[in-house]
Amino acid sequence: MSTLTPLTLILIIVIALFLLGVVTFIGGILVLAFRTNNKDIKTLATQTTRLAQKGIAEDVAGLVGNASALLEATNEMVRTTTGVGIFLTILGILLMGAACWLVLQILKAGI
Repeated sequence: MSTLTPLTLILIIVIALFLLGVVTFIGGILVLAFRTNNKDIKTLATQTTRLAQKGIAEDVAGLVGNASALLEATNEMVRTTTGVGIFLTILGILLMGAACWLVLQILKAGI
């Protein structure tokens, strides 16, 4: 049975950091690919637009105002989801970069 040397421990941490970066990066890409183009959000936006048009045609000011607020909330939800996806993608790249930098520092030190 071998003991855990400091170098082995550092390499395990670096590998875990790199794998965490890969998972975070893939998660960000998946959020960007699937969550921002959700079918339900598109349906909600379409129905809200129709509701606003009907309110304008029938001269119902409250209906138009509420439909406008709903459209704004839908747009904000899409922007928030996109922001989360971009954040996860950038965080994943940074984690993978940090792991590579640590490996380079270990190799440079000649341990």
